[in-house]
Parts: sequence; C-alpha cells; structure tokens
Amino acid sequence: MSTQPILQVRDLKVHFDIKTSSLWPWAPSLALKAVDGVSLDLYPGETLGVVGESGCGKSTFARALIGLVKSRAGSIKWQGQELLELDHHGWREIRKDIQMIFQDPLASLNPRMTIGDIIAEPLRTFYPRLNKQEVTDKVKTMMMKVGLLPNVINRYPHEFSGGQCQRIGIARALILEPKLVICDEPVSALDVSIQAQVVNLLKSLQKEMGLSLIFIAHDLSVVKHISDRVMVMYLGNQVELGQGKALYADPKHPYTKALMSAVPIPDPDIERNKTIQLLEGDLPSPINPPSGCVFRTRCPIAVASCAEQRPTLQGEPRHAVACPRVA
Repeated sequence: MSTQPILQVRDLKVHFDIKTSSLWPWAPSLALKAVDGVSLDLYPGETLGVVGESGCGKSTFARALIGLVKSRAGSIKWQGQELLELDHHGWREIRKDIQMIFQDPLASLNPRMTIGDIIAEPLRTFYPRLNKQEVTDKVKTMMMKVGLLPNVINRYPHEFSGGQCQRIGIARALILEPKLVICDEPVSALDVSIQAQVVNLLKSLQKEMGLSLIFIAHDLSVVKHISDRVMVMYLGNQVELGQGKALYADPKHPYTKALMSAVPIPDPDIERNKTIQLLEGDLPSPINPPSGCVFRTRCPIAVASCAEQRPTLQGEPRHAVACPRVA
C-alpha cells in the first residue's frame, strides 16, 4: 500500500439551515450539524469502513466527498487537489475518478432505460468519441465482470432482482475505471446470502482494478469482512478510527463497545451468554447537540469535565479514539 494518501479530509463540516417558522420568513434559521469536523486519510487500494447508527451522518459524509451536498467548512483533497474550490466543470472531471454506489439498487436506476444504456451512460458522457460498437463492447465486458450475462443487455431494471440491480449499479460505477468508489450502504436492502455475494464481488473487483473503497454500512459484521480500517461516527462526529482487526478485537470508545456488543455471534452458546451493552436515553438532536463530547449524555463513564471541551482523535495512527478517559 502506498504511503501517500489518495484522499485527505480535514475538519469537514456539513451543516443544513433549518427554518424555525414557515409563517415568519425573517425568523432566524438553525444549523443542523450533519457532519461536524471529520478528518481522515485514505490510501490507494484501501477499504475504509464507516459505521454508526441511523442519523449519525454517514451518508451525508459520503455525499459531501463527491460534491452532492455542499460543505460548510473544511478541506477535501483528492491527489493533492482541493475539491471544495472546484466549480461545476471541475467536479465533472473529478467524477471520472470518484464514483458512487447507492443504497437502493432499483431506485438508483432509470426505469425507462435498458441496462445497457444505464451502464453506457457514463461512457457517452465522458467519452463521446467512442462509436456505438466500442461502447457496447465495453458494456458487455463490464457486465461479465459483475456477473451479468451480456444477452440481457436490452432488458429493463424491473426485470431483475435486487441483487442483480445492485450489480448493474456496480457496473455503471466501474465502467469509467475510477480510482475511488464510495459505497453508501450497498447491501442493506439485500438478503443476507445476496449481501455476501455483493461484498465478495466488490472485493474481487477491488483487487482486479486496484480500487480504493469507502464502504458505509450498519452491519458491523459486513464491514469487518471487507474493511482494512474502520471509522465509527456518532452525531456527525468521528469517535474512533483504527485498523479493522485492532478495533474489533479491542474497541476503546464506549459507543463502539455498544455497537460491537450488538453484533450477532454464530456460536449459539457464546451468543446466548454474551452481555449486550444497551445505551441509555435517546439520540440527541443534531440541531442542538450536547456541549463538549456529543456522546456524554448516553455515556456510562461520562464525568462533568466531558461537557467542557469536544474531544478529538488521540492515539496511534493504527487505533485512535476521541475520548480522553480511554485513550
């Protein structure tokens, strides 16, 4: 693995302005802090898993990386180039190298287009000089790589299962041979057996094409299977970041420990006797997050000083945690 990161994110913030009243247009708006200061490096050929409960900012973070939502502050550098300074045309060129696979495989495909046209659309957009036969050949080759037979090239998305539709989405994302693919919960809508097939397909294609992946999921067992490193998010903040094996073997942050305790274990005896660490209270609102550590209102080891200053990741690059009480 290269020692130079392909993607550098520093203190990224994505805030949405929420109107407090529809009757009074001059009323002040509030900031919903969907992502509030995330920093990381991603290396060529690496898979970074991103986990956390619903509403923690995972998908917003992914969309900010590719410019689908506007960032309030921070820095995103792709191979040394600052992305947040790009205009529309600049982002268009970058998207040849950064592609995205979405959560709902059927909803992300145009129902009026054949799968051949869906997969070919990026080629026609970025390489208009290719003739029809060249485009068709590239589409059929990519279909074979993702496990689709070329003879279904003229069928429509509704004729395929969820797993097959996700393969179509993967083919569309990879047809330009990008360097980074952001996978936004690509298996959450699929059956367990199909999830394994799609994850193994992504791993195989990553090795074959030299891809870097950012893999977002709720299922920590899936993330463990595919990720080299894992970042844990809570209420728009990163609370732990480390090598996959180290983080799963010895989670440091209380929130990570709670997530890990909920992962099913295939051994029935161990599963029956394990202790699940339940979190008390409700998830705070991202419009009005707690002062200091955002997890302190649900943390079993919180003390008064946790409300004074927001912790940052501390520790070795191999395993860092945003909690001074356990770092």
